[in-house]
Amino acid sequence: MALFTHLLACLFGMGSWVSINGLWVELPVIVSQIPEAWNLPSYLSVIIQMANIGPLFITLMHCIRPGKLNERVVINVILVLGVAASFFLAFFWKETVIVAGVQRSLALLLLTFLLSLVDCTSSVTFLPFMMRLKPQYLTTYFVGEGVSGLLPALVSLIQGVGVVHCINSTQMVNHTLNDSFSATMELKGQYQPANFSAEVFFFFLSAMMVVSLSAFLLLNYHPTVAREHSNKHYSNRVQEKNATLKLKRQIEQKPMIDPYGHAAVKPKSSFGTGAYNWMQLLYIFIILAWSNGLTNVVLPSVQSYSCLPYGNNAYHLSVTMAAMSNPLACFLAMFFPKRSLLFIGILTVIGSGLGAYIMIIAVMSPCPLLVNETSGDVLIVFAWIFFVLTLSYVKVMIGVTLRDEGHSALVWCGAVVQFGSLLGAITMFPLVSVYGFFLSGDACNTRCP
Repeated sequence: MALFTHLLACLFGMGSWVSINGLWVELPVIVSQIPEAWNLPSYLSVIIQMANIGPLFITLMHCIRPGKLNERVVINVILVLGVAASFFLAFFWKETVIVAGVQRSLALLLLTFLLSLVDCTSSVTFLPFMMRLKPQYLTTYFVGEGVSGLLPALVSLIQGVGVVHCINSTQMVNHTLNDSFSATMELKGQYQPANFSAEVFFFFLSAMMVVSLSAFLLLNYHPTVAREHSNKHYSNRVQEKNATLKLKRQIEQKPMIDPYGHAAVKPKSSFGTGAYNWMQLLYIFIILAWSNGLTNVVLPSVQSYSCLPYGNNAYHLSVTMAAMSNPLACFLAMFFPKRSLLFIGILTVIGSGLGAYIMIIAVMSPCPLLVNETSGDVLIVFAWIFFVLTLSYVKVMIGVTLRDEGHSALVWCGAVVQFGSLLGAITMFPLVSVYGFFLSGDACNTRCP
């Protein structure tokens, strides 16, 4: 029944970010019907970062009162909250109220905050919970995290989100000097009507949260899954203490003079099992924060600027294929794991280089390199695929590595993930939303030399 447990771990991981990922891909449908219009992405960025109060509280609790926080209760609460918020979003997302004399989608913003609270808090609760299961199920959990981005993207493609058709638009121009009129022809972009409404999409998100909640309950209470628990008498710090005590006993049992000349094994640090020294841990956490900042916030915030100049097909293909690259990277990590810190560093450099190319293209929008060439379309799509593939593999390998260091290591892993995303949002929000550093072209009328 290991396959059944793998399936449950995947479905459980799917609930981590499915709501917010779904909300992002649904933006083209909802922005035309709310007063915030295309300012909504800026509001979402701020709201998501405000929701980091959840991870902050969990992390402080683990530091101040270690072992006192019941993670199963917290996860139950946030999953139920996610189900309810997604469900109510289907009914109230268009409702507006007047705030300071201006119409605002208050219900949408409040429910978005609750969904953000659920997803942000999952980073510091779902990962530590996976300590209850055997190590091989952690990679499957990361596959589920990848699916949380892939499924909404696929459903939005079926819905027909963001498909633009260029139609002829005739305008009459009045020449006042000779009272004559002339007709000017130009193309006007028009969004294709969605195949189904935003309400149906939000019900789908709510159903996905119900599936994740059901998987979590089965992981806890199904008798078959109980045999896959790594430690039936699990507690937050027990495994770390046992590992430390075992290491200490090994050291104490070593003779003062080893006839074979082998030195006694000593912990390199007080973190986890002591397998890594502080410089190695700093290296690991910097890469973790950097890779999550790039993949979660920095590059996604400019994806439209980097892809739309090459056309709608390139944009939709890059969004979908990049979403598929995340779970693919997790599958590769499952069958070809390589924890070498040097290898992780090399992959990070490669992924960062691809990210730099994408950022350069976004800065050059609406007339980037090879804009009228098929090679430009191919390059930007493959850049997005391999950017997500390499850095997703890095994140999984770091998660698997920290899993061996104990429960608190996974708590810090989740906290650093959110910290990296926060730094990315602080960096990109003023550039994109305040200073207008990036320019978008008209899909139908932009002409580049």
